[in-house]
Order: sequence, then structure tokens, then C-alpha cells
Amino acid sequence: MAKKTVLITGASRGIGKAIAVKFAKKGYHVAINCLHSEDRLLQTKRELESYQISCLAHMGDMGDTSQCQELFEQIRKQFGTLDVLVNNAGISYIGLLQDMKVEAWDQIIRTNLTSVFNCCKLAIPGMVERQQGKIINISSVWGISGASCEVAYSATKGGVNAFTKALAKELAPSNIQVNAVACGAIDTEMNQFLEEDELISLVDGIPTGRLGRAEEVADLVYHLGYKNSYLTGQVIGLDGGWI
Repeated sequence: MAKKTVLITGASRGIGKAIAVKFAKKGYHVAINCLHSEDRLLQTKRELESYQISCLAHMGDMGDTSQCQELFEQIRKQFGTLDVLVNNAGISYIGLLQDMKVEAWDQIIRTNLTSVFNCCKLAIPGMVERQQGKIINISSVWGISGASCEVAYSATKGGVNAFTKALAKELAPSNIQVNAVACGAIDTEMNQFLEEDELISLVDGIPTGRLGRAEEVADLVYHLGYKNSYLTGQVIGLDGGWI
């Protein structure tokens, strides 16, 4: 049986890297992408190839249509098909909405939401042709409940959640499942700006009493990505009972 192929955006570190490692360990060929950290991306590529799979590493902005098309053309040439798409690329913005510059708003919309549109639009035709495929969008609990001082981030993740539910209905007749994982507080570099007292206060509010691990997100994403499932159109919370 030919190996399957997965694309993970924003995969040079954190959750994205953990997901890429999980799929590589399971024998998938892996395409990884990031925008800024070329050294880390290439380091991740070498690590993935140690699992005896092929890895395509691509630097580019998935919020830009032409750069996204370039990546998908490379995937087609190297692997032929794409079986699983994991939209993980994302940035945060913390601050009062009234102080947010229009440029920062445009950037977070482009990175967190337009990238999902671009990648899905390019992945769908091949999946429909083969009548199979999995799309997993990495979202956030703030897309469900909203967070003070993270209005823009919450808006993009709420958009991803609605996008997930609607696209799942559109693609279900073609045997393509679309789900999202709404992450809570995960122990990654995105949360390392917190002071020690802020981190303690955060953890105190989580019923499980700890932050989540990137590997736990990866386990759930892999499950969603390989099972032939009736599960589609769901936004699955992974937050230790927090929200």
C-alpha cells in the first residue's frame, strides 16, 4: 500500500512540529511549512526523515494565494496526492482592540483565517476526485468563548470553527471529513511570555491542574486524520476541562 501524505502548516515548532512527528512515526510522507524560521524548519525536516519517510519543507505565507499554490504544486510533483491537511499556522495578538493597528488586524486575519481558505481550496479538488480525505483545523477555545484583550485572535478562531462546520457539510457527500481541535492552554512558546505568577494563576483555573502538551494535540489530530469516521463537522475542545 502506498504511503499517505499529510501537510501541516506552521510546523517548525510547537503543536505543528509535534503533529508532523506523530504522522512521520506512523509512516506518512510529510509536507511542512512555516513563514519565518527556516533553520528550525530544516531541523524539523531532518528529524522527520529519520523515521524513513520523505519530507518536503517549504518556506512561505499560506495567506498568500500564489505562495500557497507554489507549495501545493511541489506536493503534487513530489507525492502526487494529499490525503490529510492540517491547518495549524497561526499567530496571536494581545492588547486592547482600540489600540490595534489596522495592519495588525489584516495580518492576523491573513495568517489565521485566509490561510485556511487557501489551503482547503487547493486540497479539496484532489480529495473529491479520490472520494476521500481529512481536513483538521487547529483552533482555540477562545474561538468558542472569546477572550478579553484577544478580540482579533478570538474572531479568527471563531471564523475557523464556523468554516469547519460549514465545509464539513459541503464535503461529507464526497467522503471527506472536516473537524477542528479547539486547544486550551498548551505548553508551547506561544505562552512563554507569561510571568510565573500569571502561569500559576492560569493553571489554577484549569481543572486538570496543568497545561496541555503539544503531543496530546498531535495524538488527537492523528486520530482524526487516519480513521474512516462518521465524525465530521465537530469542534473538539482539548482544554483539560477549562472552558
